[in-house]
Amino acid sequence: MNEISTRESPPARSVETVTLEIRTLQHQAQQMLLSYAIEIGRRLVEVKSLLPHGQWGDYIKEQVGYSQSTANNLMRVFEEYGAPQQSMFGAGANSQALGNLSYTKALRLLAIPADEREAFVEEHHVEELSTRQLEQAIKERDEARAAAQRAEADKHTAEQARAKMAEDMGMLNASLASAQDAREQAMQDVARLEAELADLKAQPVDVAVETVVDQAAIEKARAEAVAGMQAKLDKAREKQQPSASWESRLKRKSGRTWPGTRTWPSLRCSSTRPRITPTRC
Repeated sequence: MNEISTRESPPARSVETVTLEIRTLQHQAQQMLLSYAIEIGRRLVEVKSLLPHGQWGDYIKEQVGYSQSTANNLMRVFEEYGAPQQSMFGAGANSQALGNLSYTKALRLLAIPADEREAFVEEHHVEELSTRQLEQAIKERDEARAAAQRAEADKHTAEQARAKMAEDMGMLNASLASAQDAREQAMQDVARLEAELADLKAQPVDVAVETVVDQAAIEKARAEAVAGMQAKLDKAREKQQPSASWESRLKRKSGRTWPGTRTWPSLRCSSTRPRITPTRC
C-alpha cells in the first residue's frame, strides 16, 4: 500500500545553464527579427511599384500602420541586406556575418558604406557590442576618416605651395641674372661713352689762318656735340641702375633678404654722375 515511487526527480539546473539558453533564444529571436524585417521590406518595395502615383503615403499609414520613416528603413534594410532571390524559406541575409545582427544594429550599420560594412562588422566584433558601443565605434571611424582626409588635403596644399615657391624662385633667379647682364652691358657702354666724351673735349678746332673764324658758331657746335654725348652717357647710366619697382618686385616675390646678408644689395652705381659743362676751345 505504501508504494515508493521509482520515478527520479529531474536534475537541478544551474543559473549558468538557464542564462545560456536565454541568450541563445535572444540571438535566434534577433536573427528572426532581421529576417522578417528583410521580408517585409521586400514586399513594401514590391507593393510600392504596384500602387498608382501619390497613393504610397496613404497605403503605408492605413493598410500596414507604418510611418514613412519606418517603411523607408524596412525597404532599405531589404535593399542593403537582403539576397536578391531570398524568400522566407531561403537564407536570412546575403552575408553570414550580417545575418547574425539584430535589426537595430543592422539599421545603425547603414551608416557604413556597403563595400566596407562586412569588414567593419568582423573587425569590431559587432555581435558582442551593445547598440551604444556600436554607435561609438561608427562615430570614431567617421572621425578618423575625416582626420585622414584633412591631413591628405593639407599635404596636397603644402605640396602645391612648395611647387609655387620653386617656380617663383626660378623666375626670380632668371630676372636677377638678366638684370645683372644688363647692368654689366650698361657699365661697358658708360665707359665707352665717357672715353668718347673725353676725346671730343680734347679735340682741337683746326681753323686756317686765312679763314675768318665764327667763334660763336664753333662754340655752339661744340656745345651741341658735348650735350648730345652727355645725353647718351646719362641714358647709359640709367640702364646701369635697376628701377625701384624692379627691386621691390624681387623682394615681394621672394619675401627674403639676399643670401648671406640682412638686406638686399644695392645694384646702383656707386660713382656720382659728373656734371659736364661745355668749355671754350
